[in-house]
Amino acid sequence: MKKVLLFLFVIWTIATVQAQRFSIQDISSFPFPSELTASPVDDQLAWTMNEQGKRNVFIAKSPIFEAIQVTDFSEDDGQEITSLQFSPDGQSLIFVRGGEHGSNWDPGVGINPSQVTFTPKVEIWKVNHADRRTEKLTEGDYPSFSPDGQMILFIKNRQVWKMDSNGGSIAQLFETSGAVSNLSWSPNGQKILITVNRGTHSMVATFDLTMNQLTWIAPSFYRDTNPCWSVDGRFIAFVRLLGGKPEPFPILEQRHSPWEIWVYQLSDDQAYPLWKAPETLRGSVPTTHGGFNLRWAADHMLTFLSYEDGWPHLYAIDLNGNRRQLTKGNFMVEHISLSKDGYFLYFSVNTGHAKEDIDRRHIGRVQLETGKFEVLTQGEGIEAIPVPLASGNAIGMVSSTVHRPLIPAILSLESRELKLLAEERIPKEMPTSLVVPKQVVFQSPDGVTVHGQLFVKDDGAEKKPGIVFVHGGPQRQMLLGWHYGDYYSNTYAVNQYLAELGFAVLSVNFRLGIGYGYEFHKPARTYWQGAEEYLDIKAAGEYLASLDGVDETRIGVYGGSYGGYLTALALGRDSDLFKVGVDIHGVHELSSRLELPAGFEKAPDFDRALRTAWLSSPLAYLDTWTSPVLFIHGDDDRNVAVSHTTDIIRRFDERKMPYEYLMIPDDSHHWMKFENLVRVNAATVEFLRKHLNP
Repeated sequence: MKKVLLFLFVIWTIATVQAQRFSIQDISSFPFPSELTASPVDDQLAWTMNEQGKRNVFIAKSPIFEAIQVTDFSEDDGQEITSLQFSPDGQSLIFVRGGEHGSNWDPGVGINPSQVTFTPKVEIWKVNHADRRTEKLTEGDYPSFSPDGQMILFIKNRQVWKMDSNGGSIAQLFETSGAVSNLSWSPNGQKILITVNRGTHSMVATFDLTMNQLTWIAPSFYRDTNPCWSVDGRFIAFVRLLGGKPEPFPILEQRHSPWEIWVYQLSDDQAYPLWKAPETLRGSVPTTHGGFNLRWAADHMLTFLSYEDGWPHLYAIDLNGNRRQLTKGNFMVEHISLSKDGYFLYFSVNTGHAKEDIDRRHIGRVQLETGKFEVLTQGEGIEAIPVPLASGNAIGMVSSTVHRPLIPAILSLESRELKLLAEERIPKEMPTSLVVPKQVVFQSPDGVTVHGQLFVKDDGAEKKPGIVFVHGGPQRQMLLGWHYGDYYSNTYAVNQYLAELGFAVLSVNFRLGIGYGYEFHKPARTYWQGAEEYLDIKAAGEYLASLDGVDETRIGVYGGSYGGYLTALALGRDSDLFKVGVDIHGVHELSSRLELPAGFEKAPDFDRALRTAWLSSPLAYLDTWTSPVLFIHGDDDRNVAVSHTTDIIRRFDERKMPYEYLMIPDDSHHWMKFENLVRVNAATVEFLRKHLNP
């Protein structure tokens, strides 16, 4: 028998309302800033703010840094704002409205969660922030101002287009086969730099706007990517990866993923390899935020990120190949940016004075000349995504605490005073006193050390039901405060609400996540190669059940995306431990990843890998799945195909297994419409509450 969840919002019983101080909609109403960008000529910071589905552009200018809203999009319509950037004179901003740029496929295709008559297009907009005049320029994506501000280049239909900065005179710049990306201007504005993906290989090229000429840079059968101009425009650096199809090596073995940094000198039309990554697992292609993070700094110095010492750290190399490590220690760096003068790198770090800082974010910087490293912010808050201002006297960032959601902030580099921006935009209904999550550390049965955050109110029942929350990604890390990612700010809100209801909630940072070094981030025998990360989820459930204040007979689990996958594994493998679960857009079948090659060659362990992938799939454990489950999925999901949920529901129907479901038509993986986000949150909480009775 199946039950259908149709209602938008849960109507709580009188007793439940009296027991809590805020609703699920209250705590889901947090504002979320993103797209922080600095003016190139003065100390201005711009950002977008999602306020209950209404997304707008804000600016703040020195010396007061008052947050001013400069656009007026007043509907919860699911249309995101991305690619925000100042004009070269700092007087206007351009941005893209529409699409789903957090997706794995079709980011530049319109999305319609509000179900209007016609799907909104992905469009380039401009706003003059002096008079707040906002206008739509054209359809397109990834726009970029020319250095003189007179022209905007953008991507449309995988090709490069141009228009006047006022939106007039729109035309395709040139045509080439393949998909164009990584568009950037030369410092003098006469050339652009692009990557062209042609399937089996990709190449880097320049296009001369004065000569209307496309020039390939060291064309090869490899995959060239991430090109960037030197400050003076004399050199181009790029990353070279292997192209084509590899020999069918054993599938279940870990292998080094090689990469090199190349440099091209325009004056003599010569390219040469500057540096080759160590041929070790740690030396493989980095996959944390920004990937290679290749950029030119002052004095023709290149900086990049590598995992080669076991942690994602920064390195600098000159044109002669002399290299040095800029950051060292048992912490990670991400969200890397360069000061305007090119002598300082700023970044987020999970280190500081307290042992809990490995589960936080602070702002760090390193001086390129001296190698001096320092952590600029300390304490129990979260500070991330630094954006240096033009003067070099301050940096923008996002800031949160346990109790306060994420908002923009300005840090004075002289006084180290942190000024919060747009704090008045936090809704009055947002709760101001929340449970302080406690850092916990426990061991998996195979000896892996696992971190988590425990949310428990001091009052309430002597024995509380427990919930294990499993994040997605899996390249994520849940923190001891409101998260710098919108998806995970939302799950932090849900965890706080569950704690308010009387649950003990354990948010687990399982292996495959970031923040704890290479071996934790890239372990063997995980996902379709064995799903050993599930050991951490089971260990989290057992740890939670062992706590004195937790009822070991009432343990549930929920998660989204990769967390939905591990939730389904938990319910299939260990229904005796996990009594109920909510599987939000999870992955359920993995063996189909391994398609038998069309030719003669076949990996020597293909059959064993195929079986391993199947046994890593939730569908393999339906015979032992007895716990109640709620399936949730949006059917315009561009990260996890909705077929994963339709297929597992078909199996449940055929076996006459009970379940409940919630389908969100026309919305995506990230609940672009606030109304839908609240529906999902409310349904998740109500299902867990109904079965575990806090």
